Formats: sequence, C-alpha cells, structure tokens
Amino acid sequence: MSALLDVRDLKKHFPIRAGFLGGTTGYVYAVDGISFEIAKGETLSLVGESGCGKSTVGKAVLRLFDITAGQVVLDGQRIDQMSQATLRPLRRRVQVVFQDPFSSLNPRMRVRDILAEPIRNFRLAKDGADLDRKLGELMDRVRLPRDAIGRWPHEFSGGQRQRIGIARALAAEPDLIVCDEAVSALDVSVKAQIVNLLQDLQSELGLALLFISHDLAIVEHMTHRVAVMYLGKIVEVAPRRSLFAAPKHPYTEALLSAVPQPMPGAQRERIILTGDVPSPINPPKGCRFHTRCRYVFDRCRVEEPPLAAVEAGHTAACHLHDLPPDQNPLSGAKGASLLAV
Repeated sequence: MSALLDVRDLKKHFPIRAGFLGGTTGYVYAVDGISFEIAKGETLSLVGESGCGKSTVGKAVLRLFDITAGQVVLDGQRIDQMSQATLRPLRRRVQVVFQDPFSSLNPRMRVRDILAEPIRNFRLAKDGADLDRKLGELMDRVRLPRDAIGRWPHEFSGGQRQRIGIARALAAEPDLIVCDEAVSALDVSVKAQIVNLLQDLQSELGLALLFISHDLAIVEHMTHRVAVMYLGKIVEVAPRRSLFAAPKHPYTEALLSAVPQPMPGAQRERIILTGDVPSPINPPKGCRFHTRCRYVFDRCRVEEPPLAAVEAGHTAACHLHDLPPDQNPLSGAKGASLLAV
C-alpha cells in the first residue's frame, strides 16, 4: 500500500524564555527526530507515557504550529512548508477528534451549525437541500437520531458529544483522522462503543487513522500497527500482533506488563520501572531509556541506538539486538506470555 502520510525526521523544539521579554535560555525537545508512515485505510497507534510527545506529533501533522525540522508529506505533497493559503484546501483531508468532547464543541452553536460549518467552509454542498441531506447522513453514520440536530452540546452525554465530534470530522470528507486521546475521557462501556464506531467508519469510508493513546488495552483491539514513543523518540514500530506477542524494546515490554490481564489467574511478570522520566529539556545521552532500563549496559549510556529492523516489519531502537541471541533477553518469543492475542 502507498503511504497517505509520510513523516520524516520530525522535530519540534519549544523555546524556553527568561521572562516576558527575555531571550531563549534552552529548549524543550518535545519531538526529536521521528519518522513513520500511514497507508490509506490503515490505523497507526502512537502510544507512550504522558509527556512523551504523542499529542505534539498529532498537532504537527495537523499543521497547528510550525515544526522545527523534518518533513510532513500528505499523499505526495509536502505540507510542512506550505503557506496557510496554499494549505487551506488540503486541510479538508486531515481532520481531528479531540480528547475532551465538551470543550472541543462550541457551546453557543447548535449541532446543526457545528456540522454544517466544515461543509460550508470547503463548499461541499451544492445547495440547502444537499446540505440537509449531508447533515442527516452524518447523524446516521455516528448513530445519533436526526431530530437531535437542533440541540445544544450541553444537552448530550459525553459519549454522544464525542459522536458529534466524530461527525464534525467526517463532515469535511477527510482521508485521515487524528484521534488525540479520543476515548480516554469516556466511561469504559462508552469507550467500546466509540472504538467500534471508528472501526466501522474506517471500513465503510476507507479512512486512515492516527490513533494517539496511552491505553494499550484499547489499542490492541483497533490498530493495524503500533509506534511506541519515549521522551520524544520512537523506540519501536511493529504490527499489532507482533508487538503484543513479542516486544523488542525494554520500554514496550514494561508497558505491556502493566496492561490488565484478560484471563483471571494468568501468571505474568510485572515490570516496575524505577526512577522518573528524564526531563525533555535535558534528555540523557545515549539511549534515552537507559536511566530506567533493567538491561542497561555501558554502550547504552554513550551511544544512541538507531531505529533498525529486528524482524520483518518490526523495528526497534535497542543495542540488545546487536548482541548474540543467547545474550539478548528480548530475542525469540520471550514476550509471548505477556498478553493474550
């Protein structure tokens, strides 16, 4: 499959300023050189602890701010250097569903106006009758009653508001939707409904999804591939089954060990990471995870590992894979007992 979105060596460094008029005293290295692709109709999940840079990546893809370095290529067109006027027609193709379904909806607009706004902005309706037809279809797609279109956002539950947010994203007829923690603010039962809805919409419309989340239990059920981030870097990328069965990075291994086991009584080693996440203002030299890694050795402290292939379609940034297999604790299918797949 050809890549719909191609992100190449993306960096976003936020300057730290001394006082209101002071100069730059340093930088927050929020995203520090990551690359990934998303194919048409594919879901790529971006996972990691809070503060690792996941949401910054989503905002960079959406061009909500200028990036420090790298490239963002949408369907063969580089968009990171486009002017706002040139970019405007392409904004229709990449939409977003935010984390908080209440604050992301204008409380002074009825649902009809919220959904009609992108249709009018991108001139996707021929006339009033065509607009009404499209609005009705949007309500049907997100499984809300058509007569609810005249209500205000505060008249809906959290799950219903998130359906409205999804409908608003669909109104622009996009190719890619960035889901930035789109289910993390919802109850467990509602999460499942929204995840099922996103999967159905993807199947019906051929959408690509960048699913940003810290909830690996949700990710396991709705993604094609997973990219794991730590402190501004991608440390592992793999197909879902490969990553959950046999992680190839110590950080991924620790994340998976914390996921609740679906089978009661199943035995699994719980890996407790020691220490705090280092500051993105002054990240460690060498491997950024070495300060918390239980397999750390001297090379990890001085040399940053590249993201390299360890198996077909499975890449990881870890020096362990340069060791002989009998000395590599992550070789083979050691991780297969971590989660039921």
